[in-house]
Amino acid sequence: MRLDETAPLTTSSRGGPQVSVVIPARNEAENIGLVLRALPEIVDEVIVVDGHSSDETCDVVRARRPDAVVLSQTGRGKGDALRTGFAAARGEFVVMLDADGSMNPAEIRRIVRLLEDGFEFVKGSRFMTGGGTSDITGARRVGATALLRLANVLYGTHHTDLLYGYCGFRRDSLQRLCLSADGFEIETEIVVRAARYGLMTAEVPSFEAERLAGKSHLHAVRDGFRVLRTLLRERFAPPLADRDEAGLAPVLIALPEVVPSDAKSEAAGIRAR
Repeated sequence: MRLDETAPLTTSSRGGPQVSVVIPARNEAENIGLVLRALPEIVDEVIVVDGHSSDETCDVVRARRPDAVVLSQTGRGKGDALRTGFAAARGEFVVMLDADGSMNPAEIRRIVRLLEDGFEFVKGSRFMTGGGTSDITGARRVGATALLRLANVLYGTHHTDLLYGYCGFRRDSLQRLCLSADGFEIETEIVVRAARYGLMTAEVPSFEAERLAGKSHLHAVRDGFRVLRTLLRERFAPPLADRDEAGLAPVLIALPEVVPSDAKSEAAGIRAR
C-alpha cells in the first residue's frame, strides 16, 4: 500500500489538520446511514470502501453523505478494503471506523486530540478502564485474551486490546507501516508493525456496542488462526529497515479518560439518532 504523495492535502474547515475517516462496508445498508449521520463535525473527508455489496449500501452512503468518496475494492476482505481507503485518504490524520454501528463515532474526537498532541498511532481498547463491550462471546474473549498475551510477550508491548479496529494514525506514520493484510488480521498487523517501528502509541478506552443490524462477517476460528499466523510471521520476519536505522523501541502510553457512568448508553447513542 502506497499513499499518493503528489495528491494535494485539503485544508480543514477548522483551520487545522484535515481528518479523514475510512469505513469499509459490505452489505451494511441498514447501518451505515446512521453511522454517517453520527460522525462529528471535525471529520473533513469520508471514504467508504464497498466490499462487493449486494444491497443498497452505496446508495445509502450517497444519499446520507453526498460528499463522501465511495470506492469499490478490487480484492476481498476487511484488510484489502482498509488499504484501499488508506491509499485514497488525503487527511493528515486518518481514522478507521466500522460500518455496523458498533463503534461510537463521537470517540473520533478523543483519537484526533491525541494525534494533535503528537502521538503517531492511537488505538481504542475495550478492556482498559473506561472501555467495554457488549459484542463479544465468552469463547471469543478467551481467544482474544490468549492472542493479546502472546503479542505482548513476542513484541515486548503492554497493550490491553489487540483485535479492536478503532484506530487513528498520522498519515506519514500510516505509510511507514506498509500494510499488506487482506482480512480481519489487518488490526493485528497494524499493532505489531507500529511496535516494530517504534511509533509513539496511545491506548484510549472505547466502548463496543452490538452491531445495529445484520450479521458479522467475522469467523472467529478462521480469523483467529490468521491473527496467530500474523503474530508469528511478523515476529520472525527480517528486521524493518527504519527501526534498525533509527534504533527505535516501542512506546505505549495508556490514557484513560473520564467516561460517563452510563458509558454503554453513550457508546450506543448512535441508535437514537
